Formats: sequence, structure tokens, C-alpha cells
Amino acid sequence: MSKLDYKKTQKELYAPRKGTMNLVDVPEMKMLCIDGEGDPNTAEAFGLAVEALFSLSYTLKFQFKAEGFDYVVLPLEGVWYVDDMSTFSAERKGEWKWTLMIRQPDQTLEAQVEEAREVVRKKKNPEVLDQVRLDTFAEGKSAQVLYVGPYSEETETIRALHAFIEEQGYQKRGKHHEIYLSDMRRTAPGKLKTIIRQPIE
Repeated sequence: MSKLDYKKTQKELYAPRKGTMNLVDVPEMKMLCIDGEGDPNTAEAFGLAVEALFSLSYTLKFQFKAEGFDYVVLPLEGVWYVDDMSTFSAERKGEWKWTLMIRQPDQTLEAQVEEAREVVRKKKNPEVLDQVRLDTFAEGKSAQVLYVGPYSEETETIRALHAFIEEQGYQKRGKHHEIYLSDMRRTAPGKLKTIIRQPIE
């Protein structure tokens, strides 16, 4: 059985070179999503959201595999924002709102998600399981860079990405987006790999 891996079939989206700014066209995707707010380092809601997303994502994978289709579960992603993005500050994490996401195969249907949800409910029943939804995520033209290091020291790289956007004749739109290529529970802070992405126009 062959295994679909979007990280390999869409390398431009998931494997940029470290420190190299580039422009990408991000296609429409199916995502499992959950919303929350507060500092991800201290808010209990953040950990609960991650647990629910991965539990549902892996259950969906096993359902698909039983039907003859296998794929690699994609990494955790997050979009970060405040109501007025002109006041967004990396230093005031307590004000942040966020949507955490995990990409799903394009053929994923709502009925399959609901079936998986019931399986997860019987096994683990994560506290925020019912808050996870299947959604379509469309980002379009974006700028991105691969950052390696602690999340707490991303600010300089984010500023450099924003400067690159202006140099290319674009302006920011939408929400700050991060893709967490490393397992944050098992990776030393200095080795964490994160794609920082910003939609542009």
C-alpha cells in the first residue's frame, strides 16, 4: 500500500531551506481545526486542543488505512492573531487568539470525522473533542521562512520576513501562521524547526 505524504508531494510548502525567504502559493486544504486564546506556554486550553486534534487525526488515519488508503499525519499548525492585527505583539502572548490545525487528505468528509470522533470519545474522550471541526483553509499567496530555535526567540525572524514582504512589493494580510515540524515535547528548544508563514497581497 502506497502512503501519501504531502510533505514530499508539496515540498515547497513543508521543506523550505533554513533562513531563505520565499514566496509560495498555498492551495485550498482540508483541516481539522480548533479555536482558543491565551499564552500557549501557560493556557491549559492549548494542551487540551493539541490532544484532541492529534487523537482525532490518528483515528481518521487508521479508518482510512482500513479502507485501503494510507497517509502520513501532518504536523501541527497554528494561526495566531488579535482582533486588531496592527497591535499584534510577540511579547504579549496572553492577548493572543489562535486556531490550531492539522491538515487532512483532500477527500476527507464530515461523516468520516464524526465516525472518528465517536471512536475517540469511547477510548479517550478528550475534554475539548467536540470543539474540533473539519474546515476548508485557503491562504493563497504567502511568504515563508524556516526558523530553527526556541519559540521565544522567533521575533527577529518574523521581522525579517515582514521586511522581505515589503521588499518584494507586497503587504501583509490575514493572520500569522506557523507550522511545527518538530515534536515540541521531544525536541530541544534550540533544534525546534518551525515554518513561519504570512499571507500577502
